[in-house]
Amino acid sequence: MAASRSELERALLDAGGPDAPRDSSARLRRLLDAELARGVRELGEPRTGYGTPIAVAVAATAGEVLAALPVAPELRADPGAVGERAAALAATAVEQVVEGASPGPPRSRDDLRLRLGVLDGMLLLAYPAAEPVEAAEYAHEALNTEFEERRIDRLRASAYLLPGHVLEGGADLRAPIGATHPLRVAEAVTRLGGSPLDDETVEALEDQVLRLLEPAGAVSRAHQDPDPVRRVARRILQRLDGMGKWGGYHTAFDHLARGFAGHDRALAYEVGEALLEAGLLEQKPSVGQRHVYLSPKRSGEIRRLIDDGELPPGLRLPAAPA
Repeated sequence: MAASRSELERALLDAGGPDAPRDSSARLRRLLDAELARGVRELGEPRTGYGTPIAVAVAATAGEVLAALPVAPELRADPGAVGERAAALAATAVEQVVEGASPGPPRSRDDLRLRLGVLDGMLLLAYPAAEPVEAAEYAHEALNTEFEERRIDRLRASAYLLPGHVLEGGADLRAPIGATHPLRVAEAVTRLGGSPLDDETVEALEDQVLRLLEPAGAVSRAHQDPDPVRRVARRILQRLDGMGKWGGYHTAFDHLARGFAGHDRALAYEVGEALLEAGLLEQKPSVGQRHVYLSPKRSGEIRRLIDDGELPPGLRLPAAPA
């Protein structure tokens, strides 16, 4: 059965699409708010948007592209505040908005430009663009291609290209909190040429992303730890951190051993189990394999272990191989 059109889609077409006049703004905003609220509810269900696809809104304003998502704005500070599909939806939106803006590779972490805010209780993305109309049109088309190809499992969604005035009034726009927030990683990877935004792409750019986002010296300190087991633990956590694998952003447990050779591969799996037992990693059951992610509740201890080698209470690492 074909999905039905939402009232927002019908009203937008009747009003003239992205060229709809300002006097249509209040009605379109009211319908958008209702659609975003529905999206939040359905993202918590086993399948999302299978009756009528949920909505993502994109618009061009003066000097930037905006995107309103059916995602809790708490994601700005806490990657664990949203579920898996909401997390994936936000990362996909960042990827396509950044691609549309074409800012080029970042010169430093201070050159990352993504801002997140709140629009009527929902997450709002803002990204500067030299040609915002063209950038918004690209993001709109690219998002709908992603949704048609079902890149996000059990999700049906539609992106709407709205007039800029419908998304006016976003509050508290600022950078995501945390040097390696998953959406900062999404921007960095996209700007470094990574596409599509999946584990393989992120891992291929791991060293560049770590150099860009991590504090100076942190990478070398973790790799030079004289204790071989603690060094493996720090490298595992550092890689997951650099890939933005916090909260709703996870990776297969088998990936923990990537980058290690010989006996260190078996040791990496043992260390991974110890990190899970200590609660620094959390586990998400998945079809046919285990997935893990960094625990946002333990972020301070994780950062101290990565940066300084400080073992948190309750972490019992395996013995070094003979």
